[in-house]
Amino acid sequence: MRLTLLGTGDAVGTPKIGCNCPACEDARNGGKSQRLRSSILVESDKGKILIDTSPDLRQQFLKQNLSCIDGVIWTHGHYDHYSGFGEFYRVQNKVDVYGVRETLEYINRYVSFLKPRYHYVKLYEPFELIGLQFTLFKVNHPPVEVPAGVVIREGNKKIVITGDTNSEIPEASLELMKNPDLLIADAIVPPNIHIKKHMNSEEAMALAEQLNAKEVALTHLSHLFRPHHIEALFLPLGYDGQVFEF
Repeated sequence: MRLTLLGTGDAVGTPKIGCNCPACEDARNGGKSQRLRSSILVESDKGKILIDTSPDLRQQFLKQNLSCIDGVIWTHGHYDHYSGFGEFYRVQNKVDVYGVRETLEYINRYVSFLKPRYHYVKLYEPFELIGLQFTLFKVNHPPVEVPAGVVIREGNKKIVITGDTNSEIPEASLELMKNPDLLIADAIVPPNIHIKKHMNSEEAMALAEQLNAKEVALTHLSHLFRPHHIEALFLPLGYDGQVFEF
């Protein structure tokens, strides 16, 4: 199993339009502070799955030399997690897409012209794609009705992706998330800032400790962090193009 973080930025990405903060300047100069919006590529020897479809999907596909995938899992219906699906126009028809009913029905209003094949998934019920086991679990990302995180298993390896969430994750989800080999966690801002629908980096690292995560990658990062080469000395910040192999 191989995971690639195609985009590790928040909804506006880094550099933010019109901003000259240190992180945005580092991003413009080609540093790792440069962050596209959220997508994760999951690969096995049987295929490729995308978790979320960033508005920057075209750029991400070109960077990774991708031309076709075997399915998409959507965690929730915020534009920075699904709107890039339109980039499949004239590339790939009738893509198989997976998610909870509320998420798929919302996104369908915007992408129905691509005629995706919808597969409704129930929370906490495993399903198999490309030889891997996926399970969606509920997180807390107000006002989204049913936001989801993702557990991926292959043999004794376990990956947990929180999706967008604050720290008030349901107990049933926390139980499912325990003891991951890798936790990919929403950590949109530094510790001195609090946003009610996301975790900050301190909360994300506390979650990692609670879950007994072996490895952590913080993602969905805003430009409010210091430049990556500085902040990464203190925190396990993810970065665009980062690869994990199991």
